[in-house]
Amino acid sequence: MTTDLHDGDELLLGFTEALRAAGVTVTPDRATSYLQAAAALGVGTRAGVRRAGRATLCSGPDDLARHDQVFESWFTAHPETPRHPPRPAPARPVRAPLPLDESVTAGGGTDDDQDLVRAAASDVEVLARRDVAGLSASEKALLDAMIGALHPRLPRRRATRRQAWRRGEVDVHRTLRLTLRQMGEPARVQHRRRRTTHRRLVLLVDVSGSMKAYADALLRLAHALVAAGGSGSTGRGSVEVFTLGTRLTRVTESLRTPDTERALVRAGEQVPDWSGGTRLGETLAAFLDRWGARGMARGAVVVVFSDGWERGDATELGRQMQRLRRLARRVVWVNPHRGKAGYAPVQLGIAAALPHCDDFVAGHSLRTYEELLEVIARA
Repeated sequence: MTTDLHDGDELLLGFTEALRAAGVTVTPDRATSYLQAAAALGVGTRAGVRRAGRATLCSGPDDLARHDQVFESWFTAHPETPRHPPRPAPARPVRAPLPLDESVTAGGGTDDDQDLVRAAASDVEVLARRDVAGLSASEKALLDAMIGALHPRLPRRRATRRQAWRRGEVDVHRTLRLTLRQMGEPARVQHRRRRTTHRRLVLLVDVSGSMKAYADALLRLAHALVAAGGSGSTGRGSVEVFTLGTRLTRVTESLRTPDTERALVRAGEQVPDWSGGTRLGETLAAFLDRWGARGMARGAVVVVFSDGWERGDATELGRQMQRLRRLARRVVWVNPHRGKAGYAPVQLGIAAALPHCDDFVAGHSLRTYEELLEVIARA
């Protein structure tokens, strides 16, 4: 099926491409919303088109300034007014980001509707098992939405403070206070138990050249875990994220940005060794010396995302993994090649690290990410 674009569509879509090249995150959904807004406001004046772009293509104050600069440059170079207004995108059935509940298809719909729902659910299930590295741009956009729809559960630990509970150890002080309040009459025995709180989770994400195809999806998963940790006094600090390559970079603060796209852009601006080499032993030593041994890794669940290709000394990596294992409650190694046919952990780096890992799991698809989240929740 071919798409017949009016000249207005082509002009405005060209503007979105120019805006994307200038560093503004213009997703396909935002571009579609832009065409719809421009059609509603009219393209007879530059002001209407400008308002439509500022309302739909910008996600923050920084984007507004870039939008106005690109707008002036683009429409100065293309001063012609479209003969036809851009057409709103036709309504399309929305695919659910996760498999649909059976209640959705139980009665109340036609056979065609039920077939459409089953087909959408089937497509989602197939995509969830696909290797992230082999997805097309449209499939990758759907996968990003599916990762954003995940609801991770963080590991928990027993806290030192106690709370009132219907059973457990006897709370002598509360029982006595209640007795005194009743003028010495025997009161109901009060109980208490220890509270639970989030256990610290540390994510070490390899962003070297060999992990380039998976780094974006892994950072999106890290963003979901940071969001699950919350930003209040009880949750803040429960999830920490670092990138590994030729150096160590802490990107936790960037990933606390609520908007996923802006969070990834900020994290990318922080990382100086993106798609570079791999020196896992040295960067892991830097993490332990500066952060881990001082408390961040003590009693924590540490997850390392890497394929294990080590350009440095593999013996050093094994030594640092041994240090990490002594500090952490649980060490999980996630390898995107783990779930592929014919894979064997024979690389020097992964062979040196595995003896010091509690779990060795796959990490190449959405389904493996869901399995990883279960491993983390049970740690």
